[in-house]
Amino acid sequence: MAEVILRTENLKKAYATKSGKPHEAVKGITMDVKKGEIFGFLGPNGAGKSTTINMLTTQLISTSGDIYIDGESLVDNPAKARQKIGVVAQHNNLDRGLTARENLIYHAMYFGIDKDVANKRADDLLEKFGLTDRQHDYVKTYSGGMAQRLKIARAIMHEPEIIFLDEPTTGLDPAYREILWNQMLELNKEGTTIFLTTHYMEEPEQLCDRVAIVDKGEMQAIGTVDELKAMMPTNNIVYLRLKDMKEAYTEQAKELPGIDDVTIQDGVLQLYTSEKHPDLNAILNWVNELGTTLEDIRLSQVSLNDVFIYLTEDKKEMKGAE
Repeated sequence: MAEVILRTENLKKAYATKSGKPHEAVKGITMDVKKGEIFGFLGPNGAGKSTTINMLTTQLISTSGDIYIDGESLVDNPAKARQKIGVVAQHNNLDRGLTARENLIYHAMYFGIDKDVANKRADDLLEKFGLTDRQHDYVKTYSGGMAQRLKIARAIMHEPEIIFLDEPTTGLDPAYREILWNQMLELNKEGTTIFLTTHYMEEPEQLCDRVAIVDKGEMQAIGTVDELKAMMPTNNIVYLRLKDMKEAYTEQAKELPGIDDVTIQDGVLQLYTSEKHPDLNAILNWVNELGTTLEDIRLSQVSLNDVFIYLTEDKKEMKGAE
């Protein structure tokens, strides 16, 4: 059984409000992250995801509960925990008035790393991330992709055991995304645990060993992608885009043969079916009887994005048609 590098126990965070009633952003999250795995941490905006990450990376003090990094309490000793974690924030927090090399060296100095060792590591990382030729240029001249690579290089200068990647590929073109992920996979092969947050669902679906989904400050599910998909009521989804969408269609569609559940998401009727080969003729005949126009129809196997929506969207929101 793999060792645990990160554990949270009933982690909570509440904020004071003008009304006097505390707002619970995180309501008791308990989870384990294993050494050497790529762990996805997903949640919609306002789910408590960022608050949780800020507590895990010592940027925010929890209201209650505990966090353990490699078996030691982060709450009791945050300074020691920082030695074992690296953080790549979503925003660009590099010192734009310094060169790439200076950003790396000053980061190493913060962690008390010997100057000679720091320079050797900087040499290695600048080469690894393809920045050697630009190492003496000011960061303010860097493109978004170059800055992101430098952020990752800086985060691992002190050789952390776990690195937190907060939306690392947001805003990057597909080529840069592939470059970054090849570098991250190589880092993971060398033993570094990766804790990933992203809105690109194909990334955790393809790359993560396990995924946690949070919403409304609570853990909704945790497991491998296949285990999460198994939580869905069906294996396949028929997507229908109709010219005239009405909420009443959801209840009517549930009467179709082989249909287990129906929702509306972003104006698309989604028919969940456990049938490998659903009766599309029956569905098309039903659409004709409605007297509306079928603009698009497709059949797809359940994806992680479908699981995410199913677990985090309120039924009212999912059926948000007139």
